[in-house]
Amino acid sequence: MNPHHVLVAHGSRNGSTAEIAEWIGETLRACGPAADVRPAAEVQDVEEYDVVVLGGALYAGRWHRDAARFARRHHQALMSRAVWLFSSGPLDASAGERDIRPVPGVRRIAARLDALGHVTFGGRLEEGAKGIIARQILKAGRGGDYRDPGRVRAWARSIAAELGAATVV
Repeated sequence: MNPHHVLVAHGSRNGSTAEIAEWIGETLRACGPAADVRPAAEVQDVEEYDVVVLGGALYAGRWHRDAARFARRHHQALMSRAVWLFSSGPLDASAGERDIRPVPGVRRIAARLDALGHVTFGGRLEEGAKGIIARQILKAGRGGDYRDPGRVRAWARSIAAELGAATVV
C-alpha cells in the first residue's frame, strides 16, 4: 500500500493542459498513489496532500495565471511537500525532441518551491479555442495537437517511482 496522496492541479484555458493533468492522475493511480486532479483555481488548501504536481498552459511565454496564483497562494504549504511542475504549450514537435527549459516565471516558481522537477509537454490548439491570439494562430494554420500521451505517462511513472510506488506500470 502506498501512503502518498497526490494533488494534480492545473491551469488550462482550452482543456489541453487539463487533459494532460488527467493522464498524469490516471497513471499515478495505476501505480499506487491516490491522486486527485483539480483545476488550480478551485483548490482551497493542500493540507490533505503530501505530493503536488502543478501544471500550467503556456501563453506568450507565461504560465497560465491559475497555476501561478496557486503557487503563490499555497507557497508555505508547498514548501513542506514534494512538488513537481509541468508546462504545456509548444505548438510543434520540439517538446518531444528535446528538454525545454521552463519559462522564466516557472523557473522562479520552481526555485521558490524547491520543485523536484519540471517538464514541458507539447500543446494543443484546435478550432473553437478561446482568445484572440489563439484564433490568430489557428487562422495562420499553426494549430494542431502536439501532446504525447506516452511521454506524459512515462513522466508520471517516474514520479511514482520516486515516491516508491508499489507498482510502476
